[in-house]
Amino acid sequence: MASSRKVPRASSWQPRLVALDIDGTLLKWVEGSGQTHEEIAPAVYDAVHRAFDAGAHVVLASGRSPHGMTRIADLLELHGDEKDRLWVVASNGAVVFRYPPLEVVHEETFDARAAVTEILEHHPEALVAVEERGVGYRVNRHFPDGELSGEMVITDIEKIVDGPVSRVIIRDPNSTADEFVALAEKLGLHGTNYVVGWTAWLDLAPVGVSKASGLQHVVDKVGVRPVDVLAIGDGRNDIEMLQWAGRGVAMGQAVDEVKAVADDVAPTVYEDGAAQEMDRWFA
Repeated sequence: MASSRKVPRASSWQPRLVALDIDGTLLKWVEGSGQTHEEIAPAVYDAVHRAFDAGAHVVLASGRSPHGMTRIADLLELHGDEKDRLWVVASNGAVVFRYPPLEVVHEETFDARAAVTEILEHHPEALVAVEERGVGYRVNRHFPDGELSGEMVITDIEKIVDGPVSRVIIRDPNSTADEFVALAEKLGLHGTNYVVGWTAWLDLAPVGVSKASGLQHVVDKVGVRPVDVLAIGDGRNDIEMLQWAGRGVAMGQAVDEVKAVADDVAPTVYEDGAAQEMDRWFA
C-alpha cells in the first residue's frame, strides 16, 4: 500500500522543500578513498539556486557534524544579507541547526557506552570518535586523513563515552562494510540506531533518530508537510529520509537497498544526478 505521504502519481506537485544529502549527492566521491571532492559542480549549484529562487526551502541533511557542513553551505552561497538563515540537519538527524551563525536549535543525545563496549569486543582495534562541537572530534586514535573535519583530540575510550552524546562513529580500516552490517545485525545494538556507511564505518545514534526525524523538526517549523518534500541521497543513512519524503530519490551509484526504498533513481553523482532530478521540478 502506498504511503499517504507520497506524491500522487497524477499531480501538479512541486516540492516546497528540497532535502539534500552532501557526500555522494552534492559532492562527487574520490574513487576508492571514502572521501569526496569539496567542490560543487556548476550544474548542481545552478539547480539548487533555481529551487531556492522558486521559493523552495533548501535543507542540507548529512551524517556530517555541524562544522563539517557549514563549508558546503558556504560553497552553495544560499545565505547572505537578503536571504533567510539556512536550516541544516546534521549528525544523521541528531542535530538541527540554523546558519549563519551556527545556532543549534534541536539535539538528541543518548548513552553509548554499552553499544561501544560490545562493538570493541569484536573489533578491538576499531577507531572511535565523538564530536567535540566547535573543535572537531574526541578520538581514541587518529582517523585516516580527510575522514573527519576539524581537530582530532586523543582521548581515552572511557572519557569519550562517559556522558550523553548525539552520535558515535566507529571505524575499522581493516574491515569491510559487509562485515560491519553483519556485526550490527548480530549484536542488535539495543537502545541505539545504527547506520553502516560505504566502508567499515558505523554511525550510532539515539533510537528513533534519523535524517527523517531531523527533517520532521524542520518541516514543523517552516510550515510544510513531508509530502511537500523532495529528498535526494545515496547512502544507507538516507533510507528513512527517502521513505519519509513525498518524493525520495536515490542517486544512481547508491547500493541496491537504498534504491529499493526510493520512488525513483537519478543518474549518478558523476553525471550530476541531483541537478537532473531538481531540474524536473524547477526548470
